[in-house]
Amino acid sequence: MSDFISGLRVAAATMAICVAGYTALILGFAQVATPATANGSLVSNAEGEVVGSRLIAQAFTSPEYFWPRPSAVDYDAAGAGGSNLSPANPELTERAEALISAHGGATEERPIPADLVTASGAGLDPHISLEGALFQAERVATARGGEVGAVASIIRNVAYAPGAFFTEGHIVNVLELNLALDAGLAAPTVTE
Repeated sequence: MSDFISGLRVAAATMAICVAGYTALILGFAQVATPATANGSLVSNAEGEVVGSRLIAQAFTSPEYFWPRPSAVDYDAAGAGGSNLSPANPELTERAEALISAHGGATEERPIPADLVTASGAGLDPHISLEGALFQAERVATARGGEVGAVASIIRNVAYAPGAFFTEGHIVNVLELNLALDAGLAAPTVTE
């Protein structure tokens, strides 16, 4: 019986140290070293309300907002993943054609950037390419009653280069772009 009680004590001590202690140590270090990322890289609007995370895409579908990459998991962070469909699967072709049509079509002179019609691996990529954002600028400007040049300026102010090692060119966080757009070019008020 004493061996059983000793075993329970060792198991309890191990759980306390490895589960509670280690977790508290890592969380405490993260809160000191990088508090924003430790708390989910949350993004707030002008009123201070949390509207999302800098790390997870959201489904924007209104014409006055920029749209993110398509998601095979409907932007559900609890079920991140790709579609697992073969590149030759007709469903992917149909989805791409529907997205091209939703974006106003593409021409030889104005090809649609690939990231606007292809989902990322996890389905939650919060970024689009600078080209993908600029491709949408005309639609957004028209929906907001603004000028394409003003929208393009906001896009370029938000775009950044993460480094040639990770990707070529500049990328744009869609949530941050839409918040900057709201701050710089207000959406029209809808009257019924």
